[in-house]
Amino acid sequence: MRGRRGKTSSASVVMARKLRKEMTPAERVLFEALRGRKLAGLKFRRQHPFAQYILDNYCVEKRLVIEADGGGHLEPDQVAHDAARTEFLNAEGILVLRFPNETILNELDTVLESILQVANAR
Repeated sequence: MRGRRGKTSSASVVMARKLRKEMTPAERVLFEALRGRKLAGLKFRRQHPFAQYILDNYCVEKRLVIEADGGGHLEPDQVAHDAARTEFLNAEGILVLRFPNETILNELDTVLESILQVANAR
């Protein structure tokens, strides 16, 4: 194990690998739609470590993060954590889009269209 990878700790890399193996159904559906440059030729990385965070789906070219949010993201502590995380990423020039798991599972075409509109604007 390398001690550091840029700004990312080796513990984050290990956690990202674990999360890749334990993706939620919504994360799987979303990544399947994004992987292999299926969306307008954009390359997305799944469970990508960045600083102290792990990003669900990250497009380096557009500096765009797509997050699949389950019910836990409605809890007050998690809302505060997500807000701080988004503020940090925005300060790094990275835009964060969040979609509830239910929306990803039931309205995937709408989610992909939203992602594409934002990506094209960047």
